[in-house]
Amino acid sequence: MREYLLTILVAALVAYLLTPSVRRFAIWFGAQAVPRDRDVHVIPTPRLGGLAMFGGMVAALTVATGLPEMRKVLDDGGISVANALLLSGGLIVLIGIADDRWEVDALTKFAGQVAAAGIFIMQGIQIYVIPLPTGESLSLPPAYGVPLTVLVVVATINAVNFIDGLDGLAAGVVGIAALALFSYAYLLSRTIGLTTLTGATLIAAILFGMCLGFLPHNFSPAKIFMGDTGSMLIGLLLSASTIMLTGQFDPAILANGLFPFFVPILLIPAVAAVPFIDMLLAVWRRTNQGRSPFSPDKQHLHHRLLELGHSTRRAVLIMYFWVGLLASGLVGLALFDAAWITLGVTLLVAIAGVLLMLRIPGRRRSSRTAGPGSGEQPAERPPARV
Repeated sequence: MREYLLTILVAALVAYLLTPSVRRFAIWFGAQAVPRDRDVHVIPTPRLGGLAMFGGMVAALTVATGLPEMRKVLDDGGISVANALLLSGGLIVLIGIADDRWEVDALTKFAGQVAAAGIFIMQGIQIYVIPLPTGESLSLPPAYGVPLTVLVVVATINAVNFIDGLDGLAAGVVGIAALALFSYAYLLSRTIGLTTLTGATLIAAILFGMCLGFLPHNFSPAKIFMGDTGSMLIGLLLSASTIMLTGQFDPAILANGLFPFFVPILLIPAVAAVPFIDMLLAVWRRTNQGRSPFSPDKQHLHHRLLELGHSTRRAVLIMYFWVGLLASGLVGLALFDAAWITLGVTLLVAIAGVLLMLRIPGRRRSSRTAGPGSGEQPAERPPARV
């Protein structure tokens, strides 16, 4: 655990310390987000925050290579984790910088994402097996494993990119997802007596540290945006950890039945349910209107939360809550025998969350609409809607 804590700390600290310098560079470079009709921010805000996150990743990998046990993890079993992350991450960052400054077309970004997935495959990060309901593993030949790997990488990158619409939203959601993956891999390995030092766990730890260090600068009101440079990078690392965890545990030695065997497949769709649903709804909505699925609009889920009366911060915290609840529920089901207790607690917390989510905006609206003859006192400083 000490090795992981050190990599998390290094990734977070370097990302945090680099962000102010990256912000100044973004302003000089002209990479700023000018407010548009569909945006929430009202003043030009620097992009390129992903550069600081990439620096955190590089620093964490450098420290990990200096640790004897971690050095084995970074190049074990034909999988070169460090090379895969540096090469594919570097490519994604270059494309992201160009997009944050000059707005690259969607086809070019898609080609870059496919190329990054190809680098993963060449470095050994690929889906080789798929868990079956019978508890067995289905081995995939390259003809199936390669396109499936590309699909997972591209889908995850774009799902994260789609949700990057509110201050701190993408960094927080992906950070929670990374923490869930790390907890699942580390705790389950300890429970069944396997080594806790694995490439997938290390990637999840680094990703969590990157998001943790960048979030103080990005939470509302954001001083800097991660831009496509950051959203594509963290989506890439999230897909890498998921791919490497798939099929890692033998169902024959799992204590809690087959459920933990399927958690890597279920965890990312669960914790990324919000961005994935948002992405699918956006594609359906735009194509149904005869527009390109990549054309922007102001009908994402986070925009709808703002329309309900939530502030930007509260909308982001609501998204954190649901992602954290789904992630902790799945990890709890994988680690503990008392499944009904875990499900019951998760359901109770979910009901309480729904009630609070619907109740708070109603109070805010009533305070705004209260007049002299309404019998209610208007708020002294009614919060402005974005």
